[in-house]
Amino acid sequence: MNSFLIAGLGNIGDEYERTRHNIGFKVVDAFAAKHKASFTSMRYGSVAECSIKGRTVILLKPSTFMNLSGKAVRYWLTEGKVPLHHMLAVLDDLALPFGTLRLKGQGSDGGHNGLKNIQEIVNTANYPRLRFGIENNFPKGGQVNYVLGEWTTEESMKLPEYITKAVDTIESFCLIGIERTMNTYNKK
Repeated sequence: MNSFLIAGLGNIGDEYERTRHNIGFKVVDAFAAKHKASFTSMRYGSVAECSIKGRTVILLKPSTFMNLSGKAVRYWLTEGKVPLHHMLAVLDDLALPFGTLRLKGQGSDGGHNGLKNIQEIVNTANYPRLRFGIENNFPKGGQVNYVLGEWTTEESMKLPEYITKAVDTIESFCLIGIERTMNTYNKK
């Protein structure tokens, strides 16, 4: 099958738009812009579709909020007839330095509630994910405020470069597969 689902994880609403936790939305927005795809409000989220070299790519920004992302992912996997190994969740990761990207074919939720919910709903942790490092630069007990906080001025200046790299990684995932993409992009 040549269909892919790229699920950018985040929270809907203006108050979340510029937060670290919404980097998944930012990445799929950039992917859509590059491929001239427009988002439409549909069931369980905003959805855009484009084609790259004969592959159909469905972009999803769930409207179910981060912690309930699984419902939207499952629906669009079924609706788009996308095999689970062609679904890529794009999300923030506190354990990685800012701007670092890690593509994996499976793994634990790492304490990320969006991944945890997807795992519960699709009944497996064996699906690809692209983690975008947001660092863990917060005092004890400040995790929620940090991930729901806005990017610093310095981070905002570097963000476009890292988002472009994330878009390139997703394109590679769709075109040459996860193994070769991991070998290329996880080293950078």
